[in-house]
Amino acid sequence: MNKYTVNKRLMMKPLSLIYLYLFFLIALTACGDELSNKEKQKVESALSDSLLATTESWDVDMEIITDGLKKVHLTGSYAATYNEEDVNETRIKGPVFIEVFDSSGTVKTTVNADRAVYYSEESAFEFFGDVDVKSSSGRGLQSEYLEWDRAKNRIFTPKFVIVTTPNDSLAGTGFRGKADLSRYTILEPSGEVVLN
Repeated sequence: MNKYTVNKRLMMKPLSLIYLYLFFLIALTACGDELSNKEKQKVESALSDSLLATTESWDVDMEIITDGLKKVHLTGSYAATYNEEDVNETRIKGPVFIEVFDSSGTVKTTVNADRAVYYSEESAFEFFGDVDVKSSSGRGLQSEYLEWDRAKNRIFTPKFVIVTTPNDSLAGTGFRGKADLSRYTILEPSGEVVLN
C-alpha cells in the first residue's frame, strides 16, 4: 500500500460517515413526523402520567422569600415535590423545623413536626405528628396535626390541642388563631382553667 492509497481511504471514510449520518438524520426525521402526527397526544399523556415526582432532595434547607425578605426557613431530612394537574405540593419528612420571620428579620415563631406538606400555590402548610409551635411571646401549642395558611397568617386544627402561655395552659379539641398565637379560639375547651 502506498502513501497515496492510504490518504485516499482516509478521505473516503469521513465522507462515507457524513452520508451515513445524513441518512440516519433523514430517517429519524421522517419517523418523528409520522409519530408526532399520529401519536403526539398519547405520548404527551403517557409522559405526563409518568412524571409525577419532579424533584427530590435530601437534607432539605429551604427558604421562602417574599418581596425580598426571608419569611420562612425550613429544614428536613427529605423532600419530594409533585406537580400534578390539580395539586403542586412538596412533602417533607422530618424531623421538620421551621422558623417564621417578621418584617425586621426576627424569628417570631418556630414549628417542629414529624413531617409536613407545603402547597406552593396556596402558600400553605400542613404539619403532622408531634407538632410543637413556639412564639417569641412565650406562648406554645402542641397537637398531632396543624394547618397554616401563610397568606392569611392563620393556623387551624380540628384535633386535640394544648396551648401554653407563661402563666397557664389550656386544652381542647379544635383550634383556630393567628400563627404567632397572639389571638386564638379553642373550639371545644376541656379540663380546668386556672388564671392568676
